[in-house]
Amino acid sequence: MFNRRQFLQYSLGSSALIGSQLSPALGLNSALATTQKPLELNIFATNWGYKGSFDEFCNQTKQAGYDGVELWLPSPDKTRAVVNTLEKYDLKMLLLVGAHQGDFNEHFAIFKNDLKRAIALNPVKINCHTGRDYFTFEQASVFFNESSAQTKAANIQICHETHRARILFAAHICQSYLQAFPDLRLTLDISHWVNVASSLLDDQKAAVKLALERTDHIHSRVGFTHGPQVNDPRAPEWQKTFAAHVAWWDTVVDIKRQSTGKLSMTPEFGPFPYMPTLPYTKQAVGNQWEINQYMLEFWRNRYG
Repeated sequence: MFNRRQFLQYSLGSSALIGSQLSPALGLNSALATTQKPLELNIFATNWGYKGSFDEFCNQTKQAGYDGVELWLPSPDKTRAVVNTLEKYDLKMLLLVGAHQGDFNEHFAIFKNDLKRAIALNPVKINCHTGRDYFTFEQASVFFNESSAQTKAANIQICHETHRARILFAAHICQSYLQAFPDLRLTLDISHWVNVASSLLDDQKAAVKLALERTDHIHSRVGFTHGPQVNDPRAPEWQKTFAAHVAWWDTVVDIKRQSTGKLSMTPEFGPFPYMPTLPYTKQAVGNQWEINQYMLEFWRNRYG
């Protein structure tokens, strides 16, 4: 059992230590060992949960070593200020687009309009929270056909996130859409699938394999069988779960090294309610920024 001092030494160790000692201890046999092609890896910071101003966030993001920022499409009245701040700190922009309306027609109209607005800002990539999990196959098809058409017209990559409550909320559901739409590309946040399936997906290997092959962006949050986010991926009790996620990421990286040579990633550990808190005080049991910084360093050390 870890005492407090041992835990702090373990969790605050450098990413180099993690890469050289933790992974072998977990039995991670990286697929990267078979190929040494260079990888262009861009890592984006999320402003989800950040308490300060956007300028402060961008300054801290730049100092931390991120390549850019992933954020929700800003409202028209805030767009220019956001773009100017990103230019000020020489940060790339990756935009999130998605609607929440339950009515299909209303939902799609907003999604389509926001997708056009996002494309006009010329981000490096667009990540879509696409539709709702109860939309029919025919309704979902409208989203994928629209994004495919806009991708080709604008030459901007559009990815669809594997997210709870969205169309691609589960591995077996996503598999059917990937088979039906050859152009469909993913933002892989597999923490959601682990939560939805209440398993590490060992019994859905074919679906997971196909998803890994079609991934162009990753949210490197670690989910567990009863939630989308562990309290701290460095904690020893989560190492089997962490190892499963790293094995999936290894596979995507290896695919990219053998194909495009490019991949983007956002460490996306979130604030409350994703981050567990103590009762009554709502004190977070982990430091969101610090954990995401750890994931940044882990990825740089392992893949960058």
